[in-house]
Amino acid sequence: MFKYKDVQRVERISKDDFYHNFYKTQTPVVVEKLTEDWPAYKKWNFDYIKEIAGDKIVPLYNNDPVSADKKVNEPDARMKMSEYIDLLLKGPTDLRIFLFNLLKQAPSLQNDFSFPDLGLNLFKSLPMLFFGGAGSNVFMHFDIDLANILHFHFAGEKQCILVPPGDTKYMYKLPYANICREDIDFDNPDFEKWPALKYVNTYKVHLSHGEMLYMPEGWWHYMQYLTPGFSMSLRSLAKRPANFTNAVLNLFVKRNYDNYMRKKHGKKWLDSKNEKAIINTNKVLQSL
Repeated sequence: MFKYKDVQRVERISKDDFYHNFYKTQTPVVVEKLTEDWPAYKKWNFDYIKEIAGDKIVPLYNNDPVSADKKVNEPDARMKMSEYIDLLLKGPTDLRIFLFNLLKQAPSLQNDFSFPDLGLNLFKSLPMLFFGGAGSNVFMHFDIDLANILHFHFAGEKQCILVPPGDTKYMYKLPYANICREDIDFDNPDFEKWPALKYVNTYKVHLSHGEMLYMPEGWWHYMQYLTPGFSMSLRSLAKRPANFTNAVLNLFVKRNYDNYMRKKHGKKWLDSKNEKAIINTNKVLQSL
């Protein structure tokens, strides 16, 4: 089992404190009451989402590993938002809405929140929503654009495990991707099978309704919904030159090459990446 560190929590925060103590130092933080003056704090629940966007068709993803038989980011199912929310509230399900710009389809939702002034140049057109049922999880990954992320949670309880980018070399990361091997159980890691994980610094965060988690550039995150709930992420570009350069390479070079090889070689390409993840990580262990 990992020895988790705590992420600092504050009730509120000023622009200067956030910028100098967390953004500049690239340190995660939970701000507990940043959203209390938003209409969303009182309004954003499942009944409200059904009322505003119940007729919208949404893409759904499950927890299955990446398959060579599916296109990249191809959803596992689609259904009306109202039907999906009913499914969430019936009981555990692994179907999730992932990285979906529902606010574009239901623009009235944009009246329910404001972009916080924390010294970040936030993308105004990219507020993304995420939904999940009790027990569903989002695989361990870092965002491909290495953005600074403000992650707001609503209507339930959520648990997040974070890993700093400096520990990427121990994470069995797949080449040309922003994920690690999907057969690693980050709830109960097998240190005999994955010995490099013993060197990973892990942080655990519990999020409740209205709380915001700041995830700095390139931080790994694995998220599990403890109850049905949903979250919204706001993001800004990576500011550190090396991260910005890597973000451009990820988006326009590595991702396209990976998609091409996956289309051309299918399962053979995926298997080779999984094998390379072990080889590369074992080389790091041998150098310690």
